[in-house]
Amino acid sequence: MDSLTLPELISALTGLAMLSIALLRGWSGWLALKHRELDVVSKADQPAQPSATHRIEIADLKERIRKLEAIAAGVDL
Repeated sequence: MDSLTLPELISALTGLAMLSIALLRGWSGWLALKHRELDVVSKADQPAQPSATHRIEIADLKERIRKLEAIAAGVDL
């Protein structure tokens, strides 16, 4: 069985180094993708600030509920 010569050994080590670098870059990219996904999820969990239109609609609904409760209680408005 022949032993590896110096150029073959250097070529094998260079190829191994290139493969290792490519795998580490892929792993780093995958981790960056997962960090971005987690950022999106954490931002989606935070409640959005209600807009003025939503606040007006909620106030209108509360007023309607108050009037319906007054009608149910027999109070004239």
